[in-house]
Amino acid sequence: MTKAQNRFNFWFNMFILVGMVTAVIIVNVIKLQDPEVQMVKQIVIALGAVMGVVNTVLSANGSIWTFLFGVLDVCICSYANLDSGNMGQFLQHVLYFLPMQFVGYWQWRKRGAGAKEKVKARSLTGKQWGYVITAFVLGTALAYGILYWIDLSQFKAGYIDEIDKAKILLDATVVVLNILGQVLMSFAYADQWYLWNLVNIFSIMLWTNRLLSAQANSYTIVMVIKYSFYLLNSINGLRIWLKLAKAGEDEIDTEKHGCC
Repeated sequence: MTKAQNRFNFWFNMFILVGMVTAVIIVNVIKLQDPEVQMVKQIVIALGAVMGVVNTVLSANGSIWTFLFGVLDVCICSYANLDSGNMGQFLQHVLYFLPMQFVGYWQWRKRGAGAKEKVKARSLTGKQWGYVITAFVLGTALAYGILYWIDLSQFKAGYIDEIDKAKILLDATVVVLNILGQVLMSFAYADQWYLWNLVNIFSIMLWTNRLLSAQANSYTIVMVIKYSFYLLNSINGLRIWLKLAKAGEDEIDTEKHGCC
């Protein structure tokens, strides 16, 4: 990248990090004035939001350090989703995202990522995109059915007052997009960022839906802010990774040309 591009990335990353920390501090100062708010829980989840933003910023820049902060983010986010009743995302974080941090680290190391070296990215073929879209459609239908059954069971048992189909659909969509996005991320495909943009848009909708409901927790607004900053970062991540993928393809073409 040129010096101008590196300078832009630096200041954009600082904007994301400083903006997120500032927003979290302001929200927590306000929320902690409420005597009914559980202080430790509020602070822990706020810290998790910051770890998550650091994780995504590092990922957008192709840094292998993303997986260290990814583990911290996944653990705290798992608790937040469990406490908020987003069972799809809770199970996804514990059973999928956590082990995938280690898979991703291993795969990125194989593709040249190191303490200072960025990962060598690649792009999906048309056929591979077909597999991704098919998996998304079938996966969303399956996830919706499972999550609907879970909420129906809770409704019959009296744990919840109603079945929110809109929330279930958003939850199912985010679950499947997260799974596919994590796979593409772990194997260093630049196309992951198209999915992360969708994940962040739907996550904002999901947490906003929760914010406007009677089941909103004191930290729900923190999650809305978190995914808003995620969205800004994922847009920049797409820009960076498309260039990384092009550089990787040019390197392969050069190697092939040199062998002929």
